[in-house]
Amino acid sequence: MGEGIKERLGNSLSIFSRLRIQVSHSSIIAFAALIMILFVAFTVRILPLRWENLSGGTALLNEFDPYYQFSITQHMVQNGLLSPYWPTHWINMQKWYPDGLDMSTSLPALPMTAAVLFQIVSLFGAKIDLMTFTSILPAVIAVVSCLVLYFVGKDMGGKAVGLFSALFLALAPSFLQRSSLGFFDTEVPGVLGLVLFIFLFLRSLDSNRSLRASLLYSLGSGAALAYFIAGWGAAYYLIALSVLFVFIMVLLKRYSQRMLINYSITFGLALFIGTKVPYISLNYVSSAAVLPVAAVFIVLVVAEILRNNISMKSKLSLAIASLVIIVGGFVTLAVTGFLGGITGKFITVLDPFIRAASPLIDSVAEQRISAWGNLYLEFGIAILFFLVGLYFVLKNPTNRNIFLLLFAVTGLYFASSMVRLLVLFAPAFAIIAGIGIISILKPFFTLLQETPKALAKSKRRMARVSKEYSGVAVFIIFIILVTNLAFSPQTGGMPRAISQAYTPTAISASSLPVGGAGLTQPVRAWLDAIGWMKSNVPSTDAVVMWWDYGNWLADLGNVTSLADNTTVNSTQIENVGFIFMGNENQSMAMLNSYGQSRVKYIAVFEVLQISQSSSGSNSYVASPAGYGDEGKWVWMARISGQAKTRLLNEGFMNPATAWTNETQFGSSDPTTNRWKWNDQGLNSTVFELMNYAEVRYANTMTALGVNVSPDQTTTQPTYFKEAYFAGLQTSPGQYGGLIPIIAIYQIDWATYDAAHGITP
Repeated sequence: MGEGIKERLGNSLSIFSRLRIQVSHSSIIAFAALIMILFVAFTVRILPLRWENLSGGTALLNEFDPYYQFSITQHMVQNGLLSPYWPTHWINMQKWYPDGLDMSTSLPALPMTAAVLFQIVSLFGAKIDLMTFTSILPAVIAVVSCLVLYFVGKDMGGKAVGLFSALFLALAPSFLQRSSLGFFDTEVPGVLGLVLFIFLFLRSLDSNRSLRASLLYSLGSGAALAYFIAGWGAAYYLIALSVLFVFIMVLLKRYSQRMLINYSITFGLALFIGTKVPYISLNYVSSAAVLPVAAVFIVLVVAEILRNNISMKSKLSLAIASLVIIVGGFVTLAVTGFLGGITGKFITVLDPFIRAASPLIDSVAEQRISAWGNLYLEFGIAILFFLVGLYFVLKNPTNRNIFLLLFAVTGLYFASSMVRLLVLFAPAFAIIAGIGIISILKPFFTLLQETPKALAKSKRRMARVSKEYSGVAVFIIFIILVTNLAFSPQTGGMPRAISQAYTPTAISASSLPVGGAGLTQPVRAWLDAIGWMKSNVPSTDAVVMWWDYGNWLADLGNVTSLADNTTVNSTQIENVGFIFMGNENQSMAMLNSYGQSRVKYIAVFEVLQISQSSSGSNSYVASPAGYGDEGKWVWMARISGQAKTRLLNEGFMNPATAWTNETQFGSSDPTTNRWKWNDQGLNSTVFELMNYAEVRYANTMTALGVNVSPDQTTTQPTYFKEAYFAGLQTSPGQYGGLIPIIAIYQIDWATYDAAHGITP
């Protein structure tokens, strides 16, 4: 009996041994490397948590736009996923007073994704604040994006290319900045949808796959494109890129029947789902950027017909008829008014010089034209690998490589046109740089792996030297990668990709360029100002600030704002600019047009640069640093000056002191390279509010025993009374000489009414 049991046990073990999974050492190494890359991608993105108030249960969002996305997410969690759009549009009355902001004019992919995932996490009993969840979510989605790009790179050139692609994307400064802690904005679902679409779409066109697999990949790519359309306004780019690729495939005589089927499924499904998004609607398909989808579909149908054995006369007739239909269709739609133009930011990317004509667009740093320095800071010395990779991609023009080449060229143009779109180019750069590295290393690895043969003495010496040189070449490439990704001499040691992970969120840094190991606590100025508003100002009272800070006021301070980062009403932004650039009487007249019952406060954000005075070690001089409104007032002047004719006609602007730009308020001193205000500038509201705050800081420091002298003295504004100034207690050396001050003034309507004989 014992022998029978032993035999049965032996048979069972033999079955398991036959079922044993064979895993190669290379697969184990590749898997371990991928896990490490994804771990690094997540870790560097959540490092700013060190400055967040986790003991209070909340991690704040970064920059400004993410708070807009958060407000939609919060509304969806509380009222349902469709609540901003249906059954009625949600008008947020705390934004863009007095009209409010129609929140249904927003793309739903990001807030819906966050709301669904948050509810799933909550079902499992996780106790996490919604803002903290949305703050961490971008890092999680970025990890998924890097994972997808690994598979894209693997399809392009093998596991090694996939690993390098994931690594370069994980540490690309543009992508890191826009997917780090708190950057809850449209680029998050955008990059994920972009790389997922590329992965699925190229696999759907792979002729080596079965028809069933190809159809499934087509459905997946259509869904990914729909998600991209519903998540990021840059969908125009991805649609145009894909259409251009398919059209070139036809020109290169690489058309196949599967291409027609997959193209139809992908774009049919994507546009069917995308046009159901309320903000996008059916008008999307008639826009000039999307109509080429239909034109290329006709081209594919013609190509399919031409595959049959028909006469040359029939082919020529068919080609002419197709051209007439395409051109005639565009002309007909244009004449009848159904053809939508290429509007919004997309046209300003195609022609960046349009932005120069609009001070409002040009005032946003991330929308400016990229300098060559931006590209170098973004990619570093890895640009060399990118150039080598381009060579090898051109040398091997497979279907995938043609798509990659088009992606790289067009992505580079868009990235050069607008700094913000460097993130769009990052995946293409990552893949091509990965191909470049592997292509360089392949011959050296081949030499290193060769077994020496019994050759002549001289030949053996040559083989040995070749191997030595191969080892040196591999080591040099390794050093270049380390320099680019881990140690960067040109920036003082730490690469930009890593240094960004050591920077707190914008509000936790009070918009100062601070961070690193030396900063152990958040910069409190903005946090204190927001806290004061939340506790002391009713939500129905409007606080007037420059539009940059509108989302912080409404979504964090729980007060009403006149303008914010959505910039949906350029006229109101012009009015706000006029309020700050006019003298007090002009400002109060404009403020009065919004109603005294609601507009109660006005505030400025100023950053002072404190430098040592020559009069003593405990004496300092304050001057404008340029990080707050002392740097942004120029745009207030330009944007309000753009409305000069309107403001003159409405009686707000005085013809004697009318302005079109900042030159009416002073000039730059060529000796000191600082701005010198003239009388009109010294009487402008923005100067009075900022300079009074500067004097208050100097007086506060002097009372504490630190002698600080303001660069100019001023008197207290007539109609604006100090309500709360945050940052006055900041010592001169605390943040490298930078002092953030948020000066909140209460509008003294009683004094204004009495001075102008107005009966309230």
